Amino acid sequence: MTPSDLEHYLHDHIPLSRAMAVQVISLSDDKVILGAPLAPNINHRDTVFGGSASSVAILAAWSLLHIKLVAASFPSRVVIQRNSMDYLLPIAGDFTAVSALEPTENWDRFVRMLSRKGVARIAITSELIYEDAVAGRLHGEFVAFANDRL
Repeated sequence: MTPSDLEHYLHDHIPLSRAMAVQVISLSDDKVILGAPLAPNINHRDTVFGGSASSVAILAAWSLLHIKLVAASFPSRVVIQRNSMDYLLPIAGDFTAVSALEPTENWDRFVRMLSRKGVARIAITSELIYEDAVAGRLHGEFVAFANDRL
């Protein structure tokens, strides 16, 4: 999957991503970087609205799980089960969300559970970066449902 493929998928299947002007900056097997501009995500203080910041962070984590499952030829439906968001700094301009699997996460265990039970859970984090600083951090728990459970 290319960054363009993922961006089209997000805009077509998660319309909020288009309204927020989310762009896929880069992706690899273990990392996704999304970008978003200030203008469509602005609040009354001329900084990024907290809901927008959280949404972009969730989209980055969701996208990472989605591309890993597609690459593994394991079509699934991925949903967020719960999350917590720490807002560390105000974001007054364009920003990125970087999501990577934590080294402690056991991807193989997750895929085995998904294959065996048809459902599996995994924690994924995202960091919001603004002017080379971590401006926010999301910890999300996601659930994947195998195709036969859709």
